[in-house]
Amino acid sequence: MARFEPARWLLPSFALTIIAVLTGATAPELDVRDQILAAHNAERARTGVGPLRWNDSLAVGAQKWSEYLARSGKFEHSPDLPGQSQLGENIWGGTPGQFTPNKMVGAWIAEKRYFRPGPFPTNSATGRVQDVTHYTQVVWGRTTDVGCAIARGESEEILVCRYSAPGNIIGQSPV
Repeated sequence: MARFEPARWLLPSFALTIIAVLTGATAPELDVRDQILAAHNAERARTGVGPLRWNDSLAVGAQKWSEYLARSGKFEHSPDLPGQSQLGENIWGGTPGQFTPNKMVGAWIAEKRYFRPGPFPTNSATGRVQDVTHYTQVVWGRTTDVGCAIARGESEEILVCRYSAPGNIIGQSPV
């Protein structure tokens, strides 16, 4: 009697489907999540820093904040609330539907051109720390987890990524 062996190319697709069903995510959500995580981890690998893990709890908070920003038209970091753990946060905004997740994260990574090794906040070649803070958070060596979300408003699409442990600690080196 012949044994049925599924084609090897079906297994990755089947595995993603199972993950989507178990987590409640849809295939496009997994794709966006995978793209965002891959963009972060590719740059971290280039700097010799270990990869980030996806954190669903961070993503839930990022979703709430990105929806708030998209709905309100504001563009600001979330407030630090007393009694809550400190998190790192990067936000990006652009024309709805015109940028892939790779391009969104790529805007933060592009700040690398102003980065110089050394302790934060003296690691900006321009002397302006705000020119490197998104990049340094992406590659911060002590950061282990990330969770991100994208929300679309009338005139702007917003990506929020949250990081644990937070980066951009005064006196510490990112990598």
